[in-house]
Amino acid sequence: MMDSIPRVKPKTLGNEKDNRKWDRFSKKVYAKVSTILLDKGWLYFIVGFLLGRAVILSVVSPFAVAFLATMWFVHKEKAAKSMLAVFAGALSYSITHSIFIALAMILFIFLAGLFKNVKNQQLVVPLFVFISTAVPRVFLYSINGQLSSYEWMLLAVEGMLGTVLVLIFMQSIPLLSPKRYKPTLKNEEIVCMIILIASILTGTIGWEVYGASVEQVFSRYFVLILSFVGGAAIGSTVGVVAGLILSLANVANLYQMSLLAFSGLLGGLLKEGKKPGVAVGLLVGTFLIGIYGSAATLAPSLMESLIAIIFFILTPASWFRSLSRYIPGTEAYTTEQEQYLQKVRNVTARRVEQFSDVFGALSKSFAPSDIQVQDEHETKWETDYFLSQVTEKTCQNCFLKDRCWQRQFDKTYNLMEEMKDDISDGNEPNRKVAREFENYCVKPKKVVEAMKEEVSFFEANRKLKDQVTESKQLVADQLQGVSDVMEDFAKEILKERQHHEEQEMQIIHGLKHMGIDLEKLDIYNLEKGNIDIEMTVSFYNYHGEGPKLIAPVLSDILQEMIVVKQEDISPFPNGYCYLAFGSAKEFVIETGAANAAKGGGLISGDSYTTIELGAGKYAMAISDGMGNGQRAKEESVETLRLLQQILQTGIPEKVAIKSINSILALRTTDEMFATLDLAVIDLHNAYVRFLKIGSTPSFVKRGDKMLKVEASNLPMGIIQEFDVDIVSEQLLSEDLLIMMSDGIFDGPKHVENTDLWVKRKIREMKTEDPQEIADLLLEEVIRTRSGEIGDDMTVLVAKVTKNTPEWAAVPVYQSKAQ
Repeated sequence: MMDSIPRVKPKTLGNEKDNRKWDRFSKKVYAKVSTILLDKGWLYFIVGFLLGRAVILSVVSPFAVAFLATMWFVHKEKAAKSMLAVFAGALSYSITHSIFIALAMILFIFLAGLFKNVKNQQLVVPLFVFISTAVPRVFLYSINGQLSSYEWMLLAVEGMLGTVLVLIFMQSIPLLSPKRYKPTLKNEEIVCMIILIASILTGTIGWEVYGASVEQVFSRYFVLILSFVGGAAIGSTVGVVAGLILSLANVANLYQMSLLAFSGLLGGLLKEGKKPGVAVGLLVGTFLIGIYGSAATLAPSLMESLIAIIFFILTPASWFRSLSRYIPGTEAYTTEQEQYLQKVRNVTARRVEQFSDVFGALSKSFAPSDIQVQDEHETKWETDYFLSQVTEKTCQNCFLKDRCWQRQFDKTYNLMEEMKDDISDGNEPNRKVAREFENYCVKPKKVVEAMKEEVSFFEANRKLKDQVTESKQLVADQLQGVSDVMEDFAKEILKERQHHEEQEMQIIHGLKHMGIDLEKLDIYNLEKGNIDIEMTVSFYNYHGEGPKLIAPVLSDILQEMIVVKQEDISPFPNGYCYLAFGSAKEFVIETGAANAAKGGGLISGDSYTTIELGAGKYAMAISDGMGNGQRAKEESVETLRLLQQILQTGIPEKVAIKSINSILALRTTDEMFATLDLAVIDLHNAYVRFLKIGSTPSFVKRGDKMLKVEASNLPMGIIQEFDVDIVSEQLLSEDLLIMMSDGIFDGPKHVENTDLWVKRKIREMKTEDPQEIADLLLEEVIRTRSGEIGDDMTVLVAKVTKNTPEWAAVPVYQSKAQ
């Protein structure tokens, strides 16, 4: 055993070195050939020579002029040399054919030069091709006498084919350009390319090598290549198109269309067998089609197939890899598309992160760096500025100025600072300080009056600075909120399929144990409360196996409640069904609402909404526009619309409320205000945060107990800057949350303590249904007013319940073999 290792290792290394040398050699050859054919344009000349020889139906030749027209339109700099190549090919076929081609090309060049300034050349060029093909043919036919109906038919067919071919070649020729940017081919471009290749092969008809037709060898070679790369669909398409065009050139080749089409289909189906499998497909097709012919035709056909197979096997693998990048549906094409999408996703995420960093930096620039140090410094500076203003009016012209502000500066400054503090608080100066200052200063009354006059300006400046500071802090919070949302969005963009081999094996084994045929499994996230799993499953007839069987199995494996988030079921038996699974929320919300407009009208100034937020949050909100009618309704609806749009971006509730307040305060000078009662419930733990802006209290019913939730905040839009008090509460399962507008809370007539009245009415209700509670409470308030609705009324009720799955977890039993 030990002796065999040194002998095997050098052999393996030698093979690797040989492979690397061969790869380098093949790359050099490919680069050299590519330079000669593409960069220097020899490929166009070869194509032009063969298309000049191409003739179908014995006398019809639409290829040459169509090729020249395409070169004139696409590569005008190579048109002259291509024209010579076409003429040389036509001359090698026959003198008569070369005369026709020469006349047709000269006429086309004349027409193209005469109408070179015409717009939409791509529409005019096909017309020039038809004229250039038909006129010389009429001239040549008329020399021999009057044209027969058959000749007129051939003339029309030739002109129409030339017109169609120029449109086809316009899509095919650019694909041969070395500077082509587009990395993939559309199906139409593939078909056009196949037609071009078959037209080129038509120019090789009559060429034979040891009895093997050149056009048959290369047509089968191309069928092998495209079957191997593109599969059965591309292979059979190549066979049909190539066989059809070759059979038009030589009627004896009509059966070749069946051979090429069947070989392309069979080779594509056997492509999993690599090159030998595709080669077997061609041989089988050759034998089956050859059975219908004679033994004399079978032998040359087999030779042509064998030569094509030899060329196919000798073709470097790098050529196939390069070609497969252009064919949709291939593995290389899919990989390249995924890499492109990955690159786009990374670039997008990087740009979003950069924007996030920019907003974060802007937020830091607006936020005060050290508030405490800044306040002390600002206070000292403000005091100095205040006293300087006072002394300028009083001490500047005093004869004892030098004594007070030079020899006894500290004592003067401290006395005046103490007096300033007392006056700023709205009080008279301290008696002790005032008496000491009177004994010290010769103009004490004048100084005190100057201080009282200056303190009003001082307080106004302080309030203005406080407002500016609050505004800067609000802008900083808003920018930071946007930065956080963008950062989360960048992480979401970069979400990739994660590898969890242990859980994958458990899921695959569990579903296999239950007889479920799993086609594909993607695990994106296994974080608690945020599980994200997608799978493709095949069912003969779907009967809800996703929520009934697969979700319980996943719940048992992952030790968390899993539910179906999305499903796309195939309508056909044994079809592929897409299922997406995610974490179930610990709690669910059931809501009910009731409202009435003032005086029983149709338009209420109250608005309410319930919003499903991301990350397992549920929001309930009531907004009451000041007053009644259409204007109040517009204000409340606008408030809730802004709230919903901002909250759904992921910005925190407090920043959202302040942003809405700024918008409402700045957008109009009218006194239009709105209250907002917002409750955000976390469905993972039933923790609720209340933000009450000028709204009435809310109540939580827990059995026979009643909890009151209230906060004191002004309605939005009254002042531009205000602090939002957040009240938090832990809800339990079966709790009822009741939110209401002031029309309900202040609505009961002849009731002194509406707080106790509302609590009693809610406690006495026997039902637990949120909608029934909302309807009953609204009805009770209206009853107290003898059916009169004195204000807009809205009540919103939510019931929090523990989420229990419809289907219990299914344990995964390990097989005894394991």
